Amino acid sequence: MKLLSHIKASSTFTEKQIANTVKLLNEDCTIPFIARYRKEMTGNLDEVEIAQIVQLKTAFEQLEKRKKTIRKALEEQGITDPKIQEQIKNCKTLQELEDLYLPYKKKRKTKAETAKKQGLEPLAKIIMAQGNANIEYVASQYINDSVQNEDEAITGAGYIIASWINENISVRNQLRRMFERKAVITAKVIKSKAADEKAQKYKDYFDWSESLSRCPSHRLLAILRAENEGFIRVKVSIDKEAALEQIDRRIIKNESDSAQYLERFITDAFARLLAPALSNEALQKAKEKADITAIEVFATNLKQLLLGAPVGEKNVLAIDPGFRTGCKVVCLDQQGTIKHNETIYPHPPQNQQIVAMKKINALVSAYAIEAIAIGDGTASRETEALIKKIRFDKDVQVFVVSEAGASIYSASKIARDEFPNYDVTVRGAISIGRRLQDPLSELVKIDAKSIGVGQYQHDVDQNILNNKLDTVVSNCVNLVGVNVNTASIPLLSAVSGIGIKLAENIVHYREENGAFSSREMLKKVPRLGAKAFEQAAGFIRVRNGINPLDTSAVHPESYTIVKKMAKTLQTDIKTLIQNKALIDTLNLKAFITDKIGLPTLQDIKKELIKPGLDPREKAKIFEYNPNIRIIDDLKTGMILPGIINNITNFGCFVSIGIKESGLVHISNLSDGFVSDPNDIVRLQQHVEVRVLSVDTSRKRIQLALVK
Repeated sequence: MKLLSHIKASSTFTEKQIANTVKLLNEDCTIPFIARYRKEMTGNLDEVEIAQIVQLKTAFEQLEKRKKTIRKALEEQGITDPKIQEQIKNCKTLQELEDLYLPYKKKRKTKAETAKKQGLEPLAKIIMAQGNANIEYVASQYINDSVQNEDEAITGAGYIIASWINENISVRNQLRRMFERKAVITAKVIKSKAADEKAQKYKDYFDWSESLSRCPSHRLLAILRAENEGFIRVKVSIDKEAALEQIDRRIIKNESDSAQYLERFITDAFARLLAPALSNEALQKAKEKADITAIEVFATNLKQLLLGAPVGEKNVLAIDPGFRTGCKVVCLDQQGTIKHNETIYPHPPQNQQIVAMKKINALVSAYAIEAIAIGDGTASRETEALIKKIRFDKDVQVFVVSEAGASIYSASKIARDEFPNYDVTVRGAISIGRRLQDPLSELVKIDAKSIGVGQYQHDVDQNILNNKLDTVVSNCVNLVGVNVNTASIPLLSAVSGIGIKLAENIVHYREENGAFSSREMLKKVPRLGAKAFEQAAGFIRVRNGINPLDTSAVHPESYTIVKKMAKTLQTDIKTLIQNKALIDTLNLKAFITDKIGLPTLQDIKKELIKPGLDPREKAKIFEYNPNIRIIDDLKTGMILPGIINNITNFGCFVSIGIKESGLVHISNLSDGFVSDPNDIVRLQQHVEVRVLSVDTSRKRIQLALVK
């Protein structure tokens, strides 16, 4: 099977879209670049669709690689049957391929292999032939030094037959279908662990049973985590009698003397070989589906978080709150550079409120502070209340900012390299302030799994998770664009075509030679060649540079087109940019070439009207109910303001200003049926919720979204 036909059979894309996309991928073009700057070639495919082609291409290449390995293994065994080679060639899935290879696969020492060495394979063939032979009489002919009697001979032959049944593709596929449709997952508590305090969060699964196909992602992952932690035992099974009946139909041909033995061997094959293998396979498939669902939830949340509303280039005072150890305070300029840091002690046990308020007021004046960022951890609400008591001589916005992952960043090598002269507490405060200025630029420095917006992220396939999250980060960074003169190494490394080494080279070049004045200067960066420049240039922004187009998403390869546009309108590029009335007079069709069509020209027009437009919303101030500080303050029926801080496939979690977040179950998101919480809510959304119930002992809060 050819790559293009394989992808076409598994998707809805045209052959031209697939062929051109594969060609671009083989030329080392990145997904963001292809989606943004090669629309004519791909038929306007977006990042998700291109990623689907990448996935199908990778799966095909893995299949072909496995076929090559199997052909080589068969060749080494002297198996050159053209029929088998043709079957291998026609396999469309890895599962189909592995089933075909199973009879030839080198096995460890098994009962069947031992029986073959005892010379019992001819007896097994006689029994499987189901002729008129007297099996016990025939078995007596196979007694030897290692086979003592007829029963041992028949039993040994049975082991061989069981292995044949296990390798029978028709049998395996039928049972596989039964596992897919009718398998039941059962969980039982390990009695010695039932009283364990850590096991109590899995109490619902101490005696649990349901259809495997209907078990939702979050529940399956919770059950498997409980098993991994040693609190329960999990089993996947199908109806034994129904399974044996299906095998009988495919193996037993008549009522000969062989039939009674075959029934015994079929039972053995199912219990010892087929059921364990196929139940594990069914559970693994269910786990893979659960992983994909959980990873998609995490990816959606991460995208929303990374594209969170920035406050923009403002002078920010950031506070990492604390009680005994005080509140760490830093002042940052518009570019996020630290200008001042110190510690204040407004809370118990020191209670230096007046001193702290005077200090904050003085810092706001001294550093022309426009916004204050307060971390949402310990002492957050108390610190926010303190700040709001201060009468500033100008308007200062106050924001509460998520600290999720801040401690991970502050202790990381990235943070040490950025701020070698500051300790972890100061780095944490800097991170809080920079998150307010630009969440994307700061959050890319943190391992996405540490940000805390997923479900069971440590239980899913880590390779798939990491690849998916890397893709999300890359897509978000390239969507927004990167200021080459202020971007950190982690942010630059996410730009199309750059990577960590080139990002380091760009920053080093910037430090040694000063700010970049144009995109063209990127070509002077060591090891940044023509391909990297092609992939990256459109996503790089050069503010106040030589060429006004360098601050836009217009790719340098299209600069000549813009020059022609300006010439046609008898003006220059600088005058043309942001002159909507003038730009609207352009006849885009007049600029179509064999490589540039209307999709690219329409993108250029949008960029000329609003160059480098940030697609994100602006940050909005949010205020919690000042009377709610701890879980004991909650009462059923209360209507409270909140911020959505996590979304799962069973609902969303809402911060209401206390340590514990409340759950809005999917059934309480709307009056109607909701299949996906993301259809109703988004991360960081400001909402109103009603308290349904409060379990103070288990620290659980049930909420409903107020419509």
